[in-house]
Amino acid sequence: MKSLAVLGAGAIGCSVGADLTKTGHDVLLIDQWPAHIEAMKAHGLRIALPNEEFLVPVKAAHLCELNSLRKQFDIVFLASKSYDTCWLVEFIKPYLKPGGVLVSLQNSFNDEWIAPIIGYGRDIGCAVTLAAESNEPGRVKRITDQAHTSFTLGELHGRITPRLQEVAQILSVAGKAETTTNIWGTKWSKLVFNSMTPWDVLTGVSLRDVIDSPDMLKISVRLGRETVQVGVTLGYRLEPIFGLTAEDFLHSVDNVLEQIVKQFVAVSGGKGRSHAIQDISKGRRTELEYLNGLVVKKGREAHVSTPLNEAVTSLVKQIEQGKLTPNLSNLKILDQHT
Repeated sequence: MKSLAVLGAGAIGCSVGADLTKTGHDVLLIDQWPAHIEAMKAHGLRIALPNEEFLVPVKAAHLCELNSLRKQFDIVFLASKSYDTCWLVEFIKPYLKPGGVLVSLQNSFNDEWIAPIIGYGRDIGCAVTLAAESNEPGRVKRITDQAHTSFTLGELHGRITPRLQEVAQILSVAGKAETTTNIWGTKWSKLVFNSMTPWDVLTGVSLRDVIDSPDMLKISVRLGRETVQVGVTLGYRLEPIFGLTAEDFLHSVDNVLEQIVKQFVAVSGGKGRSHAIQDISKGRRTELEYLNGLVVKKGREAHVSTPLNEAVTSLVKQIEQGKLTPNLSNLKILDQHT
């Protein structure tokens, strides 16, 4: 049996860790939230799904406890915020077996800075579709169940390897798991979606409200169009996501981008909150700097203008700093910037 760890036991990490534990895998959940770890140790992990709720006893550890456990792992699933990536990868590096791998269950292009730390041969990329929230210690509200969760995994060099297939098999208990020879294009496709959906943190409205608003849907499409243009210019081959097929991508870019947003709302039921608004409600930084902000950074490298992504990044930064609040009035400020 493989020794597994989930590093970053937030909503996504716990959702995956709970499913792996339930099916008999040897999994340790590691996190920097003391109350959360203590609650899981004492009472287990409670997962609320759309149609059921279950409690699973899990192994959990504080970061500071790992050294005394004298344990190494075959596979580490990294599910932290993007801004915590580098120091956590450095932290877990000594606990990864010589032949072990790290799998990033994160948004953004984190593999670009993970691989130099642990080596390109020890990093497997993954594009994840899973919506969940964690607002109380030891509890997670999972918005998308296993049938609507997906993991697309790929080696950074693009080949299909036995270890890649093994990781996909392990993750298949938590959702649909498949392998790809184009992980970079797949990750950029997920970034297209992420860049299109900053709405609740900007305006306070849900994503379901966005698809009923022609103006906001139009802005979503413009955000996605900028991200697509940057990716194509950099040479990434985009992949269909959220149930869309390759044939869907033969139509106009704007129609595809609109369908991406609508498909996600259909899958999630429009009930979830973005990771960004969850962070704001907890007084934390958001990851928008690593999503829309990354589009801006990569756009400069590719000499592609990204004014709307730049304006969104700036507005969210002001919301993080308390200078603005999520409100529909922010759309007027967005218009002024673009």
